[in-house]
Amino acid sequence: MSPLALLATGIAMVIAGIIFLRLHAALALLLAAITVGVLTPREAIQSYALDKGESIESAEKLAHAPIGKRVAQGFGNACGKIGILIAMAAIIGKCLLDSGGADKIVRSALKLVGEKRAPIAFLGSGFTLGMPVFFDTVFYLMLPLAKGFTARTGKNYLLLVLAIVAGGSMAHSLVPPTPGPLQVASELNVDIGQLMIGGLVVGLFAALVGFAYASWANCKWPIPLRDTPDSTLADIQSQVGKKDSELPPLWLSMLPILLPIILIGGSTTMSLLIDGNSPAKNFFNTFGEKNLALIIAAIAALILLISQIGFNKEKIARTFQDALAGGGIVILITASGGAFGVILQQTGIGPWMKGQVDAIGMSTIPILLLAFGVTALIRFAQGSATVAMMTTAAILAGLAEPKILGCSPLYLALAIGCGSKPLAWMNDSGFWVVCKLSGLTEGETLRTFSVLLTVMGLAGIMGTCVLAKLVPLV
Repeated sequence: MSPLALLATGIAMVIAGIIFLRLHAALALLLAAITVGVLTPREAIQSYALDKGESIESAEKLAHAPIGKRVAQGFGNACGKIGILIAMAAIIGKCLLDSGGADKIVRSALKLVGEKRAPIAFLGSGFTLGMPVFFDTVFYLMLPLAKGFTARTGKNYLLLVLAIVAGGSMAHSLVPPTPGPLQVASELNVDIGQLMIGGLVVGLFAALVGFAYASWANCKWPIPLRDTPDSTLADIQSQVGKKDSELPPLWLSMLPILLPIILIGGSTTMSLLIDGNSPAKNFFNTFGEKNLALIIAAIAALILLISQIGFNKEKIARTFQDALAGGGIVILITASGGAFGVILQQTGIGPWMKGQVDAIGMSTIPILLLAFGVTALIRFAQGSATVAMMTTAAILAGLAEPKILGCSPLYLALAIGCGSKPLAWMNDSGFWVVCKLSGLTEGETLRTFSVLLTVMGLAGIMGTCVLAKLVPLV
């Protein structure tokens, strides 16, 4: 079978497994990896290994290895690259929630901007929390605050809901340490620090464009506060009833979020600005290594939690258990996606795609638009933004070279992240989380939530293309 036919088979199996068989995403990815691996000719696997710099003997050994071993190697490599990062991010997010630190960040933002600018505060808080905390969790956390605020003011409920979505979802797809950007960075060999900076720039721009649409939608279709399955209007006040004095200080609440950004971003900045050795560069090279930086941030999050609940071994253990249980599922999905990606690469899809690009004569912008479009189509077909990002990164990994792109592979990663936003509909779990918890109807969710994500994705790819031409970083 040709690389394109193998690719189509793999994607079809993932989509069918998730949509029709209702399989867990990890199982669907592993089954697709095994199927594609069995169908891949040994010659293609040998060529893949030789292109990676392996010896002829090693290439032949890989080509004759059992499919289970090849899938397990891909799974292990992906897990080794992102496993610690996702586990630590899960701990950080859970400690922020259980300590009240996340609540403190949101309330402080509201105080800073005032009641009239509350939607901007929700946008910024959603974006900030969306970096270490998964999108669904950010929405669970902030929605009661939006309901409580609306109950007090009687207006702008839809705008507050969409502001949370805009901020949290863009950070989720563009800014590490969330799993999608981590896996894409690993697949395309993009520096994590660069992706943090680039994701912040493009993500904030797209979120602001999305906020403009949300403001228009709020005026066009004003939606009142309603009873929802998780809470009645009478219960809303009690959900946000903690006094400010019961919450941790803002600086301590922000520390677990800011530390990895400062350490990892500092390492990248020092490498760009300073040649040779210096105490500052050596410090950031040591503590700015992504795994160690996230471990340090998790320790800061633990200190935050202890400052609020005391050294209660049972509560701390429960927090860690819950965090790692949720994070473990994400690691499983991401590592399975990594295994699927490696098996796809062994089909020769990378060189084939590169040959097509060379034959057509595609330049920087068309390649970025191709990455955006492929990701959007996969997202539309099977619902998961993370799966779409991982699959596209594996397909286009062969294009992640400055000589081919005409710019840094950072922009290819950003294009893939932006492509995971459009065309979200009823096969997306986030669609139903927003729909049911906020009290919107399916039709209201489609014309607000779904259109909002599409608008932000389009704005993001436009911003990415402009930056790629103006600041190629080659």
